[in-house]
Amino acid sequence: MDLPRTRFRTLFISDLHLGSRNTRTRELLDFLHTIEFDSLYLVGDIIDGWALERSGYWPPLHQEVVDWILGLSREGRPVVYIPGNHDEFARRFVGNSIGSLRIVRDAVHLTADGRKYLVIHGDEFDGIIRLAPWISRLGAGLYGMLLILNRVLNRVLNRLPAALGRDYWSLSAALKLKTKKALHFITDFTTAVATRARQCGAHGVICGHIHHADSQTLDGIHYVNTGDWVESCTAVVERADGTLELLFPAANDLTRLVLVTEPSTEASA
Repeated sequence: MDLPRTRFRTLFISDLHLGSRNTRTRELLDFLHTIEFDSLYLVGDIIDGWALERSGYWPPLHQEVVDWILGLSREGRPVVYIPGNHDEFARRFVGNSIGSLRIVRDAVHLTADGRKYLVIHGDEFDGIIRLAPWISRLGAGLYGMLLILNRVLNRVLNRLPAALGRDYWSLSAALKLKTKKALHFITDFTTAVATRARQCGAHGVICGHIHHADSQTLDGIHYVNTGDWVESCTAVVERADGTLELLFPAANDLTRLVLVTEPSTEASA
């Protein structure tokens, strides 16, 4: 018998990177089977066009995710797709629709309690992508190599005795948090995105791109980053009362949801 699903008003996910060998598609599908929602925002880098150019990798599980998204569209459930830099090929279709799926450059989401959130992927606030896109592509390749190394390390850890073993560990995330320049980049990105939301008259912003799940209030602007499904496996949801929450599906039990909420009292004032 199927377990009852947790119901939300809205689901926000980004950076699935379908077409990459590093995406954690099984974990994503398992997570999606534990929840129900009324509308969906795809916040960029859903398909990794850069990886597809290199390898043409497209296994059945990746197609299953695409079919699931198109199935929502056929049902008439609202789906908003905001292409990112890895799926920038879809930006040529901005303004078009496939059933109830709309492709847009950015969006404004109105929560159940009346707050406005700017929804963007965020790559336009990444100076490297704007000024030297070839460096970004090189970095993506190096990042992929780092993730392969990370998988090897986790296989070794999983073979250790239970007393010595550990849950999935992200090498690249650890390096990101230890590297001063990476921390400066995250801070600068967060500030720039929050500033754009303020300029748009929004209470907050929901974005992706940097693969760093986060929820915080910056000078009255609620900044929320959806994270990714390459490493952190995180999503953002809106509850029926308009509360936004960052979800970390538990590493070893995807039917259990660990909720982290950042109060946005300043943003809603």
